[in-house]
Amino acid sequence: MEDKTRRSVLSADDDDGESGNGSDSGTGIASKVLTKTKRPSMYRVLILNDDYTPMEFVVHILERFFNKGREEATQIMLHVHHHGVGECGVYTYEVAETKVTQVMDFARRHQHPLQCVMEKK
Repeated sequence: MEDKTRRSVLSADDDDGESGNGSDSGTGIASKVLTKTKRPSMYRVLILNDDYTPMEFVVHILERFFNKGREEATQIMLHVHHHGVGECGVYTYEVAETKVTQVMDFARRHQHPLQCVMEKK
């Protein structure tokens, strides 16, 4: 009984287990693969407080690399100053990594010890 069920989905050439010329007849079972997309992991970009980087430089970083307005950049800078760390934004891994690299390179070029890191949200 099992063989009859199995054979009912095979092509006519495959019923006896052999095809006349050894080639695939092109018939068979069609299956649909369902794929479920997953949202990418998000990462927080953080600036860490230090005793040497000027506050105005931090505001400039936030405006330039994170597209913050003057007021919002100042609020984030003050949060960093008072709490030791502040969130600049939340991005996908590649974007967050790029922003951290840009900030760190820019700070080094201007001889500031500013630290910028990323952490998974």
